[in-house]
Amino acid sequence: MVDRNSRLKSLSVVKSIENIDEQDWNDLANKSQTASWFQTKSGYDFFLSVHSELQPFGYGVYRNNQLKGVCIGFITKQKNPIEQFFTRRAIINGGPMLADDVTAEDVTELMTAVRLSLQQSSWECRPIYVETRNFNDYSACKDAFIKAGFTYKEHLNFRISTLSQEQVLQQMDEGRRRNIRATVKAGATIVENPTLEQVQEFYAILRTLYRRKIRLPLFSSTFFKALRESFRTVFLLVLYRGRIIGGTVCVVLEGRCMYEWYVCGEDGMYDGVYTSSFATYAGLQYAVKHQLPVFDMMGAGVPDEPNGVRDFKARFGGQLVEYGRFLTIINPALYQIGKLGVKVIKTSQASKNMMGW
Repeated sequence: MVDRNSRLKSLSVVKSIENIDEQDWNDLANKSQTASWFQTKSGYDFFLSVHSELQPFGYGVYRNNQLKGVCIGFITKQKNPIEQFFTRRAIINGGPMLADDVTAEDVTELMTAVRLSLQQSSWECRPIYVETRNFNDYSACKDAFIKAGFTYKEHLNFRISTLSQEQVLQQMDEGRRRNIRATVKAGATIVENPTLEQVQEFYAILRTLYRRKIRLPLFSSTFFKALRESFRTVFLLVLYRGRIIGGTVCVVLEGRCMYEWYVCGEDGMYDGVYTSSFATYAGLQYAVKHQLPVFDMMGAGVPDEPNGVRDFKARFGGQLVEYGRFLTIINPALYQIGKLGVKVIKTSQASKNMMGW
């Protein structure tokens, strides 16, 4: 990528991620209130390691030779050329990582560079849209994002305090606590360091969930094998009667937060075993044990719209926050086609559910 310097008279200088000093990057991650694993050097290195699954990108903004912001994201890839054409998108998980004294100009310069670089990329990898999925509050610099060409969309999330085991249990509703007790009594256990074969078992369940209910693209099993080897990644898989029946995959920002990236389970297949609930509970326990004060559930849907995932997550307690997302559309025509396609899929799925399929 070619560095994009700031406009004449601007104090902000934007650099491509390859030209960011690693120590500056790590220092920012240690101090920033908007840091997440997805914006760290470890996160970016992981994205590079799975280049067959996605195309990472990144920029940083300097002011007075001090790093004030980093924005890391990836463009999704699909092996099927047709699917790739209609689904390619740029995702910035967590939102950009900003210094506490970042200026509006810094943010605007950084996000403008991100938008223009993706807008001007070659057609085969140019995303249809770019979206930040915020895990922190960016309300103070909302106007700077808008000036950079992004619009704001409301989106909810749950953040659970994990300072103690007692607090974790107190936040849950009684039904959730009862389900977890029943699952333990039934003999289900957690595998913290799964074998590759166990990861494959987990992936098969997750893939079925995405095909039948979520109806969105999912990374291949190669991606999850790489995650297993990645620094700061935690697999907590549910073992029952000698086989994996679900689990959760989380990533960790040391000393700060644990992010539940994927969770699934063969719920309802075994009497008294509540797999998905047990997997998330294992994640909460892990966060307490390793002194990670916050467990981030990575999304709970759009306000005022029914959402089964949000209902599931709400029963664990925690704080419901609205940090939203910033969106810029690069190809409006394909974006509208994609929205229509998602609507058709959801309508079709709802009809199947009503018919008992």
